[in-house]
Amino acid sequence: METSTVRTPVALYARVSSERQDVDLSVAAQLRALRDFADRHGYVVAREYIDEAESGRVADRPQFRKMLDEASESNAPFEEILVWKFSRFTRKREHAVAFKSMLRRRGIRVTSITEHADDSPTGRLMEAIIESVDEFYSENLAQEVRRGMREAASRGFFMAPVAPFGFRRVKVQDGAKERPKLEIDEAAAPVVKEIFDKALRGHGLKDICRDLNERGITNRGRRWQRASLHKLLVNEAYTGTAVWGKTNRGKKASDPVRVEGAWPGIVSRELFDAVGQAMRERAPAMRPPARVGSKFLLSGLLRCGVCGSPFSIQSARSGKFAYYVCSKLMREGAGACESRYLNAPKVEGFVVDKIKERILTDETITELVTLVAEEVDQVAGELGGKLEAVEGELADVRKRLSRLYEALETSDLTMEVLSPRIYSMRHREEQLMAAQDDLSRQLEKRRVDLPSTEEIKEYVRDFREFLQQGTFPERKALIRNFVQKIEVVGDQATLTYTIPMPSDGATKEETSVLYFANSGLPPGTIPRTSSDCSTLGAPSLVRGWFPVGGDEWGAPAPGRPRLASTQTGWNDGLIQQIPAGYSDSVAEFAASECRSG
Repeated sequence: METSTVRTPVALYARVSSERQDVDLSVAAQLRALRDFADRHGYVVAREYIDEAESGRVADRPQFRKMLDEASESNAPFEEILVWKFSRFTRKREHAVAFKSMLRRRGIRVTSITEHADDSPTGRLMEAIIESVDEFYSENLAQEVRRGMREAASRGFFMAPVAPFGFRRVKVQDGAKERPKLEIDEAAAPVVKEIFDKALRGHGLKDICRDLNERGITNRGRRWQRASLHKLLVNEAYTGTAVWGKTNRGKKASDPVRVEGAWPGIVSRELFDAVGQAMRERAPAMRPPARVGSKFLLSGLLRCGVCGSPFSIQSARSGKFAYYVCSKLMREGAGACESRYLNAPKVEGFVVDKIKERILTDETITELVTLVAEEVDQVAGELGGKLEAVEGELADVRKRLSRLYEALETSDLTMEVLSPRIYSMRHREEQLMAAQDDLSRQLEKRRVDLPSTEEIKEYVRDFREFLQQGTFPERKALIRNFVQKIEVVGDQATLTYTIPMPSDGATKEETSVLYFANSGLPPGTIPRTSSDCSTLGAPSLVRGWFPVGGDEWGAPAPGRPRLASTQTGWNDGLIQQIPAGYSDSVAEFAASECRSG
């Protein structure tokens, strides 16, 4: 009789440290050892996860996270994780306990192929001892590395991996070693001096960025942004001062190293301090319009199809208007991206209506439930086939055991001769019984009864009501269950759903973005009156228009006039009063647009 063998599916995880702590065994060597171990012990390799040049101090490794995510699925593709050493999994004892406990609850164990530790209480104690030693080694090594870097910094060496703009990182001899110092990049240094001079004369960060970008002067190939420019203006390296240990993982350090004259400076200490003082004095007046980042349903879903940046929320100072804006446009100003401003309430209302129209209908939910049931039946069929194979092999093993026992009783064969074979068969019987029990449990979990038509209709009503009246976190989570992303390009928006629509199998739908950005005016309509502006509720089509008297809007003079700081008229020699009847919010609305333009 032909027998089948159930092989345990396993995942292989390999990692090499960024500090090259394990240069004696590369990722490739770890994988070879893991594959050999799996082959020798009858495992089948279902997944391989590799993190290269990553530290093991924290569990933020992409492949490690992916492995944990897949392990948490109800039908995880593996039942065991093989690692070369427990330290490759994680060196932090508390992390190891948390992750292994989570995996153990899902029936998945972690096995080191070089450090013996079984799943008994004694084995877990041995595992804990090994991990504690690994953690001590990691912490001790980190302390030694920090001590060495601190010593080098105190002698004026530059310890960061990338030189600031305007400098080059060069190696100089330090005894038997080479250590990094900074030298001035003569081509970029004049730009640094110009930036400091303009900042001292009162130019804003946004204006300086715009000027540099328009002239084609890049920050190592990237456009200048306010954040990178601010970082330059507060970096003491430009005065020739070496600073190390100022922050530690986002927190201020208690005793940073500071060495004056570590390398030639580009600007004087007096200029650096004067710019810092001027920036602090101007800070309150330089605050951008308030940004609201919490109570908006589509944060994280909307993306700009022009430049690929996510959309962020921006509101007027009064808080009466809120719109989704390309984050690159917000950071870098006009010219950075050609995307439109999108009226937040109208975009959100449109997406909610789309979910109701495309997904939350009796017909769609019925089809989805049927599809899920078919998928469950398919998985159950596969499990049933595996269970049948296991039960067939188990019956065969038991027959063979019975024959061995009979031979022991009726033949001249002794226990000494038969015991190895009996032991092997009994061990296989235990494995198959465990597999039978596991497959039976999985099969039981997948038994599902389809809801009735009335139950489906009730679900749909509840979901639709929930989408309108649930709490903000609940509504936001529900939308993310159905919509993966929304990409906006020009006048078009593409909605990508998380599930295929049963009617046509499509996961994407294109629609006019102007419709839900500017609903209330026909697409493409230029606002001519204050009532149009109020109806529009978004600044995208107001750009470049200004009130000229009465209740009409006119084209701007060359150079586009900007609203004066008093918000009562226009500057650049075109001083006119905002006509009567224009509300403060409309005035502020137009002012916000002119300032941003």
